[in-house]
Amino acid sequence: MQPVAEAVVDLDAVAHNTRLLSGLAAPRAQTMAVVKANGFGHGLLPVARAALASGATWLGVTSIAEARTVRDGGIGAPTLAWLYGTGDDFAWAVRNDVDLSVSTPRHLEAMPAGAAVHLKVDTGLTRNGVAWADWPDLVARAADLERRGTIRVRGIWSHLASADDPGNPSVALQLERFDEALAVAAKAGLEPELRHLANSAGIVDLPATHYDLVRAGLALYGVEPIDGVTAGLRRAMTLRARAVNVKRVPPGTGVSYLHQYVTDRDTTMVLVPAGYADGVPRLLSNRGAVAIGGRRCPIAGRVAMDQFVADAGDLDVALGDEIVLFGPGDGAEPTVEEWAAWAQTNPHEILTGIGARVPRTYIGKEHVHG
Repeated sequence: MQPVAEAVVDLDAVAHNTRLLSGLAAPRAQTMAVVKANGFGHGLLPVARAALASGATWLGVTSIAEARTVRDGGIGAPTLAWLYGTGDDFAWAVRNDVDLSVSTPRHLEAMPAGAAVHLKVDTGLTRNGVAWADWPDLVARAADLERRGTIRVRGIWSHLASADDPGNPSVALQLERFDEALAVAAKAGLEPELRHLANSAGIVDLPATHYDLVRAGLALYGVEPIDGVTAGLRRAMTLRARAVNVKRVPPGTGVSYLHQYVTDRDTTMVLVPAGYADGVPRLLSNRGAVAIGGRRCPIAGRVAMDQFVADAGDLDVALGDEIVLFGPGDGAEPTVEEWAAWAQTNPHEILTGIGARVPRTYIGKEHVHG
C-alpha cells in the first residue's frame, strides 16, 4: 500500500555529507555522527550505518535509551550518551561499551566501576556541563578515581554557543576557557585521548575548534550550519505527499478554518494529507508553500491536524499527484530552511518534528540496508 505522505531519506546524501565533514576535520580529528532524536528525524539506525560506512568513527546520542537502540541494532561503534539523571542504568552502559558524559559532581560519583567517561565543562553556553567553579575539584576527583582503576576518563568536552555566527566574540572566549579547562585537568593528572568542542558550524568554519574529535549534527543531514557559507552539503530528506482531493472553486471561496484565505479568482484547491500531527507547523498557514507539478503553490488557509490545502491556480492536478512539501531544493520545492523561516524556527525543529505516523522510505545506491 502506497502511503499518502512519506519522508524520503537519501542515505547517499548522508554518506556524502559524512565524507565531506570528515575531510574537513582530518587528519587531526575523528568524526562523531550525532544521531540523537531518531537521527534528527531521519532514522537513527539507517543514518548511523551510512555515516559509519563513510568516515564517521563515533556515534553521539542524548540518552541511554538511544544508546540501547544503537546496540540493539547490532552497531558496536564507539558511542557517547550525554543527558540523563543520576539514577539511570549506567551499569548497562558499562556492560555495552557506551561512554557516558559527566556534567556534575553527583554524576561523577554515580558512575559505576569500569565506566568510560567524558567530562563536560561549561565554557560559556550556560546549559549542560560542569560549572566552572566546580571544575578543579571535579577533575581532581576524576583523576583519583582513574588512578584507582574505578573509571577511565576518555574525553573532555564542551559545546559552542555561537559558532554559527561568524565573528561572534563568544567563540574565542570559549576556546580560551576550554584550553584553560584542559590545562587544569592536565595539572590534576588527566590526559584524555579525546578533546572535543566543534559542532557542525565549528567543523565547517572554525578549524581551531577541531581538537581530536568533531561532532557532526545538523550538517550530517545536509543543512548548511552557517548562513551564507556553503560547504557543499546535500539535504537528505524530502517530505512528500499525494493529493487526496482536488476541486475547482470560484472567486470569493473561503478555505479552511475561519476562512482566513479567500480566493480572488477561479482556482484549483488541492488537499494535502499531512498536518501539524505530522510535523507541518501551523505557522505555515497562509505563508508557506509546496511544489506541485514543478511549480510552487501557496498554502491556503489554516494548517489542520491531519491536512492542509494548497492553491494550485490553473495547474492540471489529479488525485494521487505528488506534492513535495520540502526537499533538496534542486527544483521548485521549498527547502527545510525555507520552512523553518516561515515557521519562525530552525531546521532542527522541522526535521525532528516529522511525526511517527509519516513512514520513512530509504533510498541510496550504496547505503540502503534491508
